[in-house]
Amino acid sequence: MWPYPRTLAHRGGGTLAPENTLAALRCGLAYGYRAVEFDVMLASDGVPVVVHDPELGRTVAGSGQVNDYTAAQLGAMEAGAWFGPQFAGEGVPTFEAVVDYCKAQRIWMNIEIKPAPGFDVPTGSAVARATREHFAQEIAAGALLPLLSSFSIDALQAARQAAPELARGWLVEQIPSDWAEKAKELGVVAIHCDHRQLTPVLAREVKAAGYGLFCYTVNTPERASELLAWGVDGFCTDRIDLIKAS
Repeated sequence: MWPYPRTLAHRGGGTLAPENTLAALRCGLAYGYRAVEFDVMLASDGVPVVVHDPELGRTVAGSGQVNDYTAAQLGAMEAGAWFGPQFAGEGVPTFEAVVDYCKAQRIWMNIEIKPAPGFDVPTGSAVARATREHFAQEIAAGALLPLLSSFSIDALQAARQAAPELARGWLVEQIPSDWAEKAKELGVVAIHCDHRQLTPVLAREVKAAGYGLFCYTVNTPERASELLAWGVDGFCTDRIDLIKAS
């Protein structure tokens, strides 16, 4: 069962804008994408922020760890200039700011819980609670909600305990042999995997068991078509300029 969009812009704008920024979301929207995937971890003050790496330096100018700084300090850091001068001034956005933008633009969200090392449980719990608060009206109305996902089993379990009404997807690189047992134990609705590790047989098994099947990160139309023919329900892509949103 996969009631969600088929194509998602990876980290907001794929490879056309600085990842996990508001500029990336605007870029994805400009290419017609009303579904995005992005990463959330905690700042030092416990505020969820949207960033991929636990350490600074690759996409955010600075040194040290993300959770060495408050959300306000991260928001003042440079997270766009590395990609291009036209993006200078983009900071690390709070989860709240990203959700507000997506809700205003009717963009569906796959929220990846991306805990810094050792912070799996508090991150899973905080992101789930914040999502539940932001979508209280939608939950009450029975509307389509964001999907939480994570590689971290501890984070998924914490999210389940904090907000059991929110659906979750289990992220893996390669689907393990005991995936069915683990998925049932975690209470997830979907399996998310690296498309390069997927086989047609595994795809059929996951779908036959009643789970959604999602792949990352698919960057050619030909591969996208092949995976969809295998029964894959959805995927994220960096090439929002090559693969049409659907």
